[in-house]
Amino acid sequence: MPLLDKFVVVNLSKGFVLALIVTLLVLSAMLIQPFLQYVLGAVLLAYVLYPLQIRLEAYVSPMVAALSLVILAVSGFVAPLVVVLGTVVDSADRVLEDFDTDPVQIEMIESRIEELTGQEVDITGELVSSGREIGTIVFERSTQAFGTITFHLIGIALALFLVYYLLKDGDDLVNWLHRTVPLPMDSQRDLYIEINDVMWGVLFGHVFVAIVQGVVAGVGLVVTGVPNALFWTAVMIVLAMVPLVGAIPVWGGAVVYLYLTGEPLLAAGLFVYSVIVVGLTDDYLRPFAVDRYAKLNPAVILLGILGGAYAFGIMGLFFGPVVLGALKAALRVGLDNWSQLDESDIG
Repeated sequence: MPLLDKFVVVNLSKGFVLALIVTLLVLSAMLIQPFLQYVLGAVLLAYVLYPLQIRLEAYVSPMVAALSLVILAVSGFVAPLVVVLGTVVDSADRVLEDFDTDPVQIEMIESRIEELTGQEVDITGELVSSGREIGTIVFERSTQAFGTITFHLIGIALALFLVYYLLKDGDDLVNWLHRTVPLPMDSQRDLYIEINDVMWGVLFGHVFVAIVQGVVAGVGLVVTGVPNALFWTAVMIVLAMVPLVGAIPVWGGAVVYLYLTGEPLLAAGLFVYSVIVVGLTDDYLRPFAVDRYAKLNPAVILLGILGGAYAFGIMGLFFGPVVLGALKAALRVGLDNWSQLDESDIG
């Protein structure tokens, strides 16, 4: 075969394989996209549990270890989460009930606002109007309720299966990545170490710190007698994952609520407690975790969290900063690798 014809055949083969890979990647992304939240959740849970999987495999088979950890995750995380969510939903319902069953308190708040601002406010009317609008939206979107419930049940089952197989076959997956990624082993090792640091930095610096901050702030709500403290604690945990926002909107609103309901001492106490105690969890724990592990600029983390929430939903609060941190690590490793290749060519 002439050299030119052989060159053309080789290029056509490479082009066909590349086009096939791209096509299959697009189709695979389309298959994963509907369950993306559950896939990302499974990856996160498996990542957290994998160190335990390694330890358990010293005593039992990988299958038994993975199954045990899945059962542990369901009993220790999923089941309590369902209970908490149910309680939060019930508390959210009682938020409106409290306003309906205590008209004297509503009138007191309205009078206080009118004294301070000179503006007449109809809190009950606004709540009823908002409630009707929300009810209309919920009703319109609940026509496919059965299909939605079925979808989420399938998603949860899929996530549990993925966690099981990610734990059970984790070593095979790591070995496959080592064989597939076209980088020297030293470069791959550096890349995986940096991504691992980013993962744990974001996990501890935002998820764990947000839980601590939300719970600590929630204690202040309980002690000062703020209604539906559990519901607002859950809200603060979610808000605490967002830098520059944190739990301030909730505990700040609670301070205003206590002041307007004639409890200035409790309002002042909650304000001091929140600024000092709750603030310490954010001022010390978060920078410690992020600076030690993730080593990302706060602006990059903020962009990752907000952009990740829009791109990936609730799981984007975690994976957004991880993606940007992984990009940073990949660029550094890639540039180092290219520099080594250039030096070898020169040599």
